[in-house]
Amino acid sequence: MLQLPETPRRTKILGSLEEAYEQCRQITAHYAKTFYLGTLLMPEAKRRGIWAIYLWCRKTDELVDGPQAAQTTTQTLDDWEEHLESVFSGHPQETVDVALIDTIERYELDIQPFRDMIAGQRMDLYRSRYETFEELKLYCYRVAGTVGLMSAAVMGIETFSDRLRAPWVSPFADQDSPLDQAVALGIANQLTNILRDVGEDARRGRIYLPLEDLDLFSYTEQDLFKGVIDNRWCSLMKFQIARARKFFTQAEGGIRALEPDARWPVWSALILYRQILDVIERNHYNVFTQRAYVPSLQKMTSLPVAWILSR
Repeated sequence: MLQLPETPRRTKILGSLEEAYEQCRQITAHYAKTFYLGTLLMPEAKRRGIWAIYLWCRKTDELVDGPQAAQTTTQTLDDWEEHLESVFSGHPQETVDVALIDTIERYELDIQPFRDMIAGQRMDLYRSRYETFEELKLYCYRVAGTVGLMSAAVMGIETFSDRLRAPWVSPFADQDSPLDQAVALGIANQLTNILRDVGEDARRGRIYLPLEDLDLFSYTEQDLFKGVIDNRWCSLMKFQIARARKFFTQAEGGIRALEPDARWPVWSALILYRQILDVIERNHYNVFTQRAYVPSLQKMTSLPVAWILSR
């Protein structure tokens, strides 16, 4: 358990452990309502750990995708990585750090996935295109697959003591290990985000679909920026959706490896995210002017299905 130095200055600046977790809870509840509801299905200790991880991930993402992103530089990310090193050394700089340090110590979290996520933000600073899927997969691992690794110890994967690594580091990597499957869920979610947000990203001058895939279906960047929906686009989207679904399928085995009290919320999250792909199909692949979202009633009816799968 975290023990803060007994100094008046530290007491004045930093809140207590309970206050730190409460801040994490409030921010998660405000900015990630569906995700927050899923965490309420977990035991209290695990949900608090996930809130602390979520908040750090959110703060990291906002450096390049938030209101002040225009001011973010490589130095900003260098400073944030130094902040991370300080937290992992047990030295909080703000109240929410107190909760993350407690989570790190309680669940023996590894720093590498956190470093990798910052590396993903660095990619967003200077890249707006990805030539191949292998390049995009690395990006997806860094900004989302890492979350699976961060959460794995909290969730209770028995093999978490295995060496943390991205599944493509070695051609001999075991794609069926729980950690690889945890990464697969993050990649599946990020691919789904990319497909849902094609129009929004295009308005910011960004294309996350691999350019080799656009070429494969004779669809151009100019077509994408114009929001052209034709047979080429539909075929391209079917190809991308099939790829995302493969990663969701790979991730299912990892959920079965979780401790029983963590399976229901993760199954719920997988089902709900996978349903976004169904909505994109129902919208006839119009991701330029239609936002793909899962209606609240459908979300609620998915919970019993997730519960059955978690048994």
